[in-house]
Amino acid sequence: MSGHSKWATIKHAKGLADAKRGQMFTKFIKEISIAARMGGGDINSNPRLRTAVLKARASNMPKDNIERAIKKGTGELGGKIFEELVYEGYAPGGVAVMVEVLTDNKNRAAADVRNIFAKNGGNLGVNGSVSRMFKRCGSIVYDAEMVKEDDIMETALDAGAEDINTEDGVISVTTDPVNFTAVLEALQNKGYESMSAEIGMIPETYVPVDAGTAAKVQKLIDRLEEDDDVQNVYHTAEYPEDFSPEE
Repeated sequence: MSGHSKWATIKHAKGLADAKRGQMFTKFIKEISIAARMGGGDINSNPRLRTAVLKARASNMPKDNIERAIKKGTGELGGKIFEELVYEGYAPGGVAVMVEVLTDNKNRAAADVRNIFAKNGGNLGVNGSVSRMFKRCGSIVYDAEMVKEDDIMETALDAGAEDINTEDGVISVTTDPVNFTAVLEALQNKGYESMSAEIGMIPETYVPVDAGTAAKVQKLIDRLEEDDDVQNVYHTAEYPEDFSPEE
């Protein structure tokens, strides 16, 4: 596992336990709402909604918040209509970046994302310019001090997981997107409490960068993740092993 991917996994997992939890819940609410709007509020007949709800539960989002998000999506509580957008571009050092957005104002979102890239040494590209550099897969993360790898491995592999890896106190379960929901449900049914669960984009190859460039890349990523319209940010940078970005 590369220095970047290891650090990113741990940072993301720990981030769910700190002050960013509220921001994460906001993103889950938008994801659940758009899934409910597109396919209805029944998780049994709406696979996308089922996956969104499972991800929210995996990050310990309260049941009431989930139910309100579904009702917003179906129109029972009113609320905003969100659109899905994807932006592709480059960070300093030629690092490829993909930005997934859920917004109720695509003009605002486009302007904000473009501005963040421009102010932090990056530039936006056209659709398809970097997406070929990534593959989509599921990732479920556990605290190795709270669960045993052997227990996780047996359940996860039986449910269709591709790989289980433990590093720096974090157990990472990797799945094909098709099997993500089945694996996550199987682990939840066993009572294992995950730190995070998501279907995301993983780089096919990484771009090694020095510490100075890594700091610039991370500044751009942080600014993008702070934007209310941005759901997920993925990039191909491989940071030096001793690189310690400030939180």
